[in-house]
Amino acid sequence: MDIQSEMKKTESAMGAAVEHLCREFDTVHTGKASPTMVENVMVEAYGTTSRLRDIAAITTPDSSTIRVQPWDKSILKDVEKAILAANIGFTPAVMGDAVRCPIPALSGERRTELVKICHEMAEGGRVRLRTIRRDALDAAKKAQKASAITEDELKKFEKEIQALTDKYSAQINKHLENKERDLKTV
Repeated sequence: MDIQSEMKKTESAMGAAVEHLCREFDTVHTGKASPTMVENVMVEAYGTTSRLRDIAAITTPDSSTIRVQPWDKSILKDVEKAILAANIGFTPAVMGDAVRCPIPALSGERRTELVKICHEMAEGGRVRLRTIRRDALDAAKKAQKASAITEDELKKFEKEIQALTDKYSAQINKHLENKERDLKTV
């Protein structure tokens, strides 16, 4: 086992876990319009299912509206139907050559609920980090048993992996604080 390559692999996996969490946070509605709120909605058109971002331009003309303009105008109704079926919390309406989605203001109760959801997402991210740490430590322990690395190298590796875990855990906490601040800002 090469310790440096294992460290790089572990750091890459932890970075990917944090990125995934950030993408999850982007899907949480904070009262401000964002294209990420609808870009993964699945639309049935042309006899197949496609993600909305693959078949339309998604823009936010103002902070309370999402505008979806399909490349092909003949699927406007399909796009409207898909957004409605996704049950995201707003009602789309076809206006001319685009679908407009007005974003309703969040109530205080809904904001509190969304903060709890974000905390659950963050805990899921931390669990992913701990799983990655455990897998790396298991690989190192097996290598030490097979005499591929010394006990001192194992101890050093354990400390470095813990430092990585702490670093990425702090990043998760920072992203959670930012999302929480966005949710609590009226």
